[in-house]
Amino acid sequence: MPDPIELHYWPTPNGWKITIALAEMGLDYNLNLVNIGAGDQFEPSFLQIAPNNRMPAIVDPDGPGGEPISIFESGAILQYLGRKTGKFYGSTEREKVEIEQWLMWQMGGLGPMAGQAHHFLKYAPAMNPPNDLPYAKDRYRNETGRLYRVLNNRLADRDFVAGEYSIADMAIWPWASLWEGQQQDIDKFPNMKVWIERVGNRPAVQVGRAVASELRNAPQKDKNAQKILFGQKADD
Repeated sequence: MPDPIELHYWPTPNGWKITIALAEMGLDYNLNLVNIGAGDQFEPSFLQIAPNNRMPAIVDPDGPGGEPISIFESGAILQYLGRKTGKFYGSTEREKVEIEQWLMWQMGGLGPMAGQAHHFLKYAPAMNPPNDLPYAKDRYRNETGRLYRVLNNRLADRDFVAGEYSIADMAIWPWASLWEGQQQDIDKFPNMKVWIERVGNRPAVQVGRAVASELRNAPQKDKNAQKILFGQKADD
């Protein structure tokens, strides 16, 4: 039996993508917590794996050719795991392209926009001094809503975003499930609402979402952690 994958993780939407995928694909892993509120993402040992100082990242000791491989960026990790296992990544080139389109939609659109919505709606107003910026709040709230209209329309005639359940759903669901914090009216997106429930009821999604969930809100309550997360100078 191959050695387990080393997962470098913190319970955020991007982290959930990978714990969900690992659970769905039945892959063993060792959990390595990267406390982003304490600055673990800047440690030299982690930067060797993830030079962009962002988690999640993985090290697979059983990589291509049986040699270890390290991978950063959640979308790249999902693609790698899909290819490695042959699961949730389509069986034809057309299916793979369909999945990749929606994976890139999440990586380049929904993730960044919803992340900025969370920042300006929840975190910035609570900073010291407060940064309550109406333009930024409206900008990212509205763009997140636009993206959810795209998703809602896509789901009008299908159960999952790319046909069969895939790594695209695993990428989108963690962000979409946090619609309340993005100040969205879920009733405006009925197809998305049903899809969130459908995906959320999968046992592996529930298992992946629960990993280290008790640590989820710790940085939100720590002013020093906020300084680290948001690029300010932490107290000595």
